[in-house]
Amino acid sequence: MNGGHDVGGVDGLGPVVVEENEPVFHSDWEKVGFAMFSMSFRGGYFGVDQFRWGIELMHPADYLSSRYYEHWIHTVEHHGERTGKLDLEEVERRTRYYLEHPDEPLPDTKDPELLSFVDAAVKHGVPAGRPSEDPARFAVGDRVRVIDDSPVDHTRKARYVRGKTGEVVMAHGTMIYPDSAGNDLGEDPKHVYTIRFDARHLWGEVTGDPNSSVYFDAWEPYLEPA
Repeated sequence: MNGGHDVGGVDGLGPVVVEENEPVFHSDWEKVGFAMFSMSFRGGYFGVDQFRWGIELMHPADYLSSRYYEHWIHTVEHHGERTGKLDLEEVERRTRYYLEHPDEPLPDTKDPELLSFVDAAVKHGVPAGRPSEDPARFAVGDRVRVIDDSPVDHTRKARYVRGKTGEVVMAHGTMIYPDSAGNDLGEDPKHVYTIRFDARHLWGEVTGDPNSSVYFDAWEPYLEPA
């Protein structure tokens, strides 16, 4: 979608601040926000693309002014309520209770299967490759153009490459199609390619570095022959 989250190539947001010796987490609550992903993923709240779509539904002002793991908590709440797995009023009641009783111990629950799942996912990832009998339309060396349209739902087709022409430099086979999976329409695997774009073509002759390229992974429905 064309939302406030799609900030690639957008001016006016200031420099990217790189902290020296940046910690993994800036606050203890961020650790909990991080843990919510694996629990909710395993619990059937969402797949990865649905997870991203829930973040994209945030109001742009909230998205741009909030911290990273606040985005994660937002999408957990959104999909928890959407799937009927989470009662937000109960969450609010429990939050108030623990704010009023800060010394009250949390429930002592343990889930060895969840720990095993997280351990395997962190070490090996969760592959997105899926089989498909559809033949590949493009091959390494082909010149392709990213279709210039404006999807209204979840997409991984960033605005800054729409309408731009590049060269296929890698073909990865078929993977879950985010524009389908993220919108609750099934996995619908499609071919994925890495496209190399000349930086000057993306950013113009004045600001584009003549010695730089940008590599972008694109699903086949995003592309047309150049």
